[in-house]
Amino acid sequence: MAHDLRPDIRPDAWRGAVGWEEHDGAVRSWRLLPELVDRAFAPDLITNARQSVGVRLDVDTDAESIALDGDLLLDIPRDARIDVLVDGELHRRIDLAAGPFTLEVPLPTGAHRVQAWLPQVGETWIRSVQLSGPAAPASPASTRWTTYGSSISQCNAASGPSETWPAIVARALDWDLTCLGFGGQCHLDPVSTRTIAAVPADIVSLCLGINVMGNASMSPRAFAPHVAGLIDQVRAAHPSATIAVITPIVAPGLESSPNAVGATLEGMRDALAEVVAGTEDGRLHLIDGPSVLGFDDAHLLSDGVHPDAAGYRLMGERLTTGLRQLRI
Repeated sequence: MAHDLRPDIRPDAWRGAVGWEEHDGAVRSWRLLPELVDRAFAPDLITNARQSVGVRLDVDTDAESIALDGDLLLDIPRDARIDVLVDGELHRRIDLAAGPFTLEVPLPTGAHRVQAWLPQVGETWIRSVQLSGPAAPASPASTRWTTYGSSISQCNAASGPSETWPAIVARALDWDLTCLGFGGQCHLDPVSTRTIAAVPADIVSLCLGINVMGNASMSPRAFAPHVAGLIDQVRAAHPSATIAVITPIVAPGLESSPNAVGATLEGMRDALAEVVAGTEDGRLHLIDGPSVLGFDDAHLLSDGVHPDAAGYRLMGERLTTGLRQLRI
């Protein structure tokens, strides 16, 4: 007997989505509060929030197979994959083309924890998720983690959705990940802040600066006050959470060259450090971006800004160590 685990039927079996939307017999995830999207006034942010970064099925089951049926919408050609993990290890990686997809993956005999990580690129609509046996939601992780950032947190170039740097950290530490990595759209938008505030969290990491630099969306006059306001709102919503502010990783061409409003990446790191240092909060921490991916690692930047797959793996390894220390 097949057991249907479509998100609107079994939302308890899914992790990483902020909300779900049903249309014409299929379901897609949201990574912003759906009720706030009309207040975003940022079409590219809304498009990005419909992409299923970090969204995964997570169940305990003795089923012999898992079958998924859906549609993948891609605005530009990108590598898109679904990762099926068994007991935390990659069991099968399936390449997807744009359009309808149907796949069935045999599972090992016996009881196992099974995860299906949806693509971190494109918009994934799910029509059905069938297991050949019963399933229960996997035991919840003891640490709930929300991370907010740019394309460097979305990780389009990662080998697969379970190998983005946030996924690597979450898997290594057994943390419950909600990834608010929005390619090109980390501009401290109020709808993003309100979403971070609404999602229960024990640790919140904020990877700030690179989109503001690249798009010249805030001057040096505005950047630090907006960062301080974001941190204050996150703290008000999560009084006991650990908060980590991660400064931009190295981007050699942007380090000291002013953008259209006079900002430099070096200056943004200094501003972030000043905001954190000026806040009397023992659970607020700064992680230096160049210590995560620095000049010695610049060969891992595919275009001078974005890491390649190996770069994201290295970020995951280093941030696993750095973020673990903050939660001890």
